[in-house]
Amino acid sequence: MKVNIYYGGRGLIDDPTLYVLSIMQQVLEELNVKVERFDLHELRSRITSLPQTLKTADGIILASTVEWYGVGGYMQSFLDACWLYGDKEKISSLYMCPVVMSTTYGEREGKLDLAVAWEILGGRPCSGICGYVKEMPQFENNEEYRYMIEKKTENLYRSIQQKVATFPTSNQEISRVVAVQKNTDLTPQENEQLSKYASDESYVQKQKEDIQELASYFKEMLESENNPSGNEYIEDFKSGFKPQAGSKATYKFNIEGKKKPFIILVEEDELDVSYGKEVSADVEIQTPSDIMNEIVSGRMTFQRAFMAGNIKMKGDFKLLRLLDQIFNFGEAN
Repeated sequence: MKVNIYYGGRGLIDDPTLYVLSIMQQVLEELNVKVERFDLHELRSRITSLPQTLKTADGIILASTVEWYGVGGYMQSFLDACWLYGDKEKISSLYMCPVVMSTTYGEREGKLDLAVAWEILGGRPCSGICGYVKEMPQFENNEEYRYMIEKKTENLYRSIQQKVATFPTSNQEISRVVAVQKNTDLTPQENEQLSKYASDESYVQKQKEDIQELASYFKEMLESENNPSGNEYIEDFKSGFKPQAGSKATYKFNIEGKKKPFIILVEEDELDVSYGKEVSADVEIQTPSDIMNEIVSGRMTFQRAFMAGNIKMKGDFKLLRLLDQIFNFGEAN
């Protein structure tokens, strides 16, 4: 026999629920029951995959602590995952013992919430444990409390061992008739795989990167459709070219919004302008597209744009000044 414990508290040292669970685990192990505990606060990044662990259990304990209101977010997240990804056929045969201790008001309501939730999931709730603890030392040293916890644990063991029958409840009928899940056309195996992927942060990150790559690809395609010749700025530089004797330089422009670099090769009266050639450039310039538009329209010079901090460059500053000499885009304002 195997019993899984799902603890939804925060793991505080003075948490009374942890004391109750330690006694229950000790009793179950004395009865030769294999016990496995899952601390949800430590496993929060993969809570969606935890319903898979129900498949190897004969019974479970859902334990939480009411610190201010309700059974807490970790336990609620686990129950949500059971509803979305859990094997309902397996859950229908699982006995569940709710354990809710409180350091404030609301332990009875918390215990009832867990029982109702398990019934709606189709499972079989057992008589659980709930209580209010004001001072931990008094609670731990009370032998009567310990005896009551041991007896409740033995009752859970007998319920699982003897497969005690339970009366049907309206909550279970609601889950069958009213709260019908949307049909996702997924097999139980596919649902199980989905829960693994949902809890795998590296997989989710890879999916985000793939989506960004696709978005960039389609953006580039759209730009190509809007500019089929792919020659933006090329004709501007060719028409504005004014050869200078002795001029020789290679310029590489990284223009904002352009995936490929804009390359200019100048050697006296020869000019080669294109996109996408990866070359070793004498000057590398990074510029927003709107500044590039200002320059080719004659309203700005390369040198003024650099001095104003609108463009960034690496390389020989003399060759930057040369750009304004060999390309005449009109009189700048």
